Amino acid sequence: MFAELIQKCLDAGFDADFPENGSFFLRKRNNREYWYYNGYGPDQAGNARKHQRYAGPVTDHEVTARVAAFKTIKDNYQYRLSLVRSLRSAGLPIADRLVGDAVEALWKAGVFRMRCVLVGTTAFQTYAGLLGTRLADAITATEDIDLAQYHSVSLAVEDSVEPPLQALTAIDPTFRKIPHQSDPRASTRIINAAGFAVEFLTPNDSRDDYMSKPAAMPALGGMAAEPLRFLDYLIRDAVWSVVLHKGGVPVRVPLPERYAIHKLIVSTRRRNDPRSFAKAGKDIAQAAALTTAMAATRRAEDLGHAWIEAWGRGPGWQSALRAGHARLEEQPAKIIIDAVRIAASALRTDPDTLLP
Repeated sequence: MFAELIQKCLDAGFDADFPENGSFFLRKRNNREYWYYNGYGPDQAGNARKHQRYAGPVTDHEVTARVAAFKTIKDNYQYRLSLVRSLRSAGLPIADRLVGDAVEALWKAGVFRMRCVLVGTTAFQTYAGLLGTRLADAITATEDIDLAQYHSVSLAVEDSVEPPLQALTAIDPTFRKIPHQSDPRASTRIINAAGFAVEFLTPNDSRDDYMSKPAAMPALGGMAAEPLRFLDYLIRDAVWSVVLHKGGVPVRVPLPERYAIHKLIVSTRRRNDPRSFAKAGKDIAQAAALTTAMAATRRAEDLGHAWIEAWGRGPGWQSALRAGHARLEEQPAKIIIDAVRIAASALRTDPDTLLP
């Protein structure tokens, strides 16, 4: 049922982004092909104007299939709503109203069309449906939304989302941009009067001195992004899932195995203050929950491959993995060890060189 909801939501999202009065065409850049859409719509004065939108790479089979069939795709909101209600009744976590409304507004603004990935606890909530299991309510609560995008993607698409601040103030007029500490001209965060925040992130693959500097993101409608280490590992090969809100909101999220291993790593890098200690505890709890769920759904080998990839990134990653693994309780810690052995066997590699 959850898989069907993902499909229906993707159909609905594609139909909303690309109305039937337009057409698709291919554009080639750096020996790769990308789908773009030519459409028509009213400008602020109500006059019809031609516009162009980026849809995605030809290699994205979901996008290419929808390009082929987009004239026959019809949105069935009532049916999606019935699926969401059934999944909620089955015990899958639902989004808080503000979280759901904010994610929906950002989806409609186009952030996921621009290859943004929902990360953090809001993404974690969706793994119950993807894995077919229940997750503890205590580790699905959240007070913010984090979205990540590769800087290279933001530069390459030659398109932009609706300004996120505009989309968010439509649901809560108290949302406002927060100037970045190192550059007040840029903003990576939008926050409302209650302290609920939406933050934009991007991988930092270079020196640590870039960590405090916001990165310009042309595709994000005037927002910058906070560079973070380890983020490129997390958002690579992101998959589609659904936030259970209204008729379902389609979102791109990290693979659950990458999320679990990433949480082990970041749990060791929290600052020494009470709030960070609490976040580190939540990191470990989420990693443990996903580890256990993946073992129960026979996806332990995927978890093992995710660990091996992170381990192969060098001594700094290995140190963080050892420290994070040491914080796990006995059962999830053993599951990871067993998963690495299974994956190492498939790769014909000595597992003892890959274990903490």
